[in-house]
Amino acid sequence: MLQTRFLPTELTYDGTQLATHWPRRTAGVTGDCVVAFLGPAEVPTENLVDLEDRRTGERITAKRMLHLVGVWFGRTLAETVLRQRLYVFLAAERLRLRGVGVVVEGDDLYTPDRRKLSVSIATKSPLAGLVHLGLNDDPTGAPVLAVGLAELGVGAADFARELLDVFEEAERDLAFAAAKVRAVE
Repeated sequence: MLQTRFLPTELTYDGTQLATHWPRRTAGVTGDCVVAFLGPAEVPTENLVDLEDRRTGERITAKRMLHLVGVWFGRTLAETVLRQRLYVFLAAERLRLRGVGVVVEGDDLYTPDRRKLSVSIATKSPLAGLVHLGLNDDPTGAPVLAVGLAELGVGAADFARELLDVFEEAERDLAFAAAKVRAVE
């Protein structure tokens, strides 16, 4: 089952957190998990996982983001990308329930006026699938037209806890759906 943690201390996300055992070292969580925390984003080009962004010299910066780092052991990259997309859709659904208009494009969230709310990447280590989903809280310094949760009237810490609960429930539902059926030929 998925374990979740919300870290009470702000940390800077620099891309090195997207590592198989980072949750174990930082939050004491071993196994499939999502760890959430708040803090700046300062991802230099050399730490980017997206090869196209790296080739063009992109970087990720924001004064404050809600970061969610997920680890799923023994998963393929395709399974991890599907989870990433599911989590992005779940975040969009929860924002819409709060009256926030968002549009999902691939693995990103935008406002209807095309301001970017999120960054996200899925990758794989030899042991696990890994995801970072970052939602701007204060997008100051972002290299693109962006919006933050604060401007949208959403408290980042409360939303982090809500998403962790929603992600846990989704994983329970996935496990139950897979276990309740019989095999066919």
